[in-house]
Amino acid sequence: MNLDRAIVEVDRALRTLWASAHSVRPLPGGDLPDVPLDREQRRHVVGLMRVNHCGEICAQALYQGQALTSRDLVVREALRGAADEETEHLAWTEQRIAELGGHKSLLNPLWYGGSLGLGLLAGVLGDKWSLGFLAETERQVEAHLDGHLSCLPEEDARSRAIVGQMRLDEIHHAETAVAHGAAELPAVCKLAMKGMAKLMTGLAYRV
Repeated sequence: MNLDRAIVEVDRALRTLWASAHSVRPLPGGDLPDVPLDREQRRHVVGLMRVNHCGEICAQALYQGQALTSRDLVVREALRGAADEETEHLAWTEQRIAELGGHKSLLNPLWYGGSLGLGLLAGVLGDKWSLGFLAETERQVEAHLDGHLSCLPEEDARSRAIVGQMRLDEIHHAETAVAHGAAELPAVCKLAMKGMAKLMTGLAYRV
């Protein structure tokens, strides 16, 4: 990697972790009323949105690592395109957390570093496995967002709109990975990914 590219990648990491994200698309549900939530509901919604924000931090790092080690220009561009949409998800979840008076996870640097390493490893294994990892990640995120939609307060239309649009985007990312030749991961890899995701979500919900 040349110096200019290294600087760009370091800048990308710093902006992901410490700068406020920006979205080209409008905030889903931004025109909906923000109904009052009781203390317990607010705490729960903040925890869920913090988990989602952490997931987007991980996605940025994962895509960055995969793009750095991908051998195919088309695949790299697909990864960058998905990362751009995930940046919008970062902006949406960050804004919703702020609206509810919450805070982002204190462990975001840890999530970023671990996901970057996974992305680099996936890319080194080859584009079909890298894309397979991406597709499975997005399928698991889709299932995770389905779970959030089932437990978010019905009256919290703003949070539900954000999660609903994120879910649609993740489905599209998985489909894109498959279209570019993603391999199906072994069952043991899928189980390991679920275990790691469970650990991350449990910690991020609280801190």
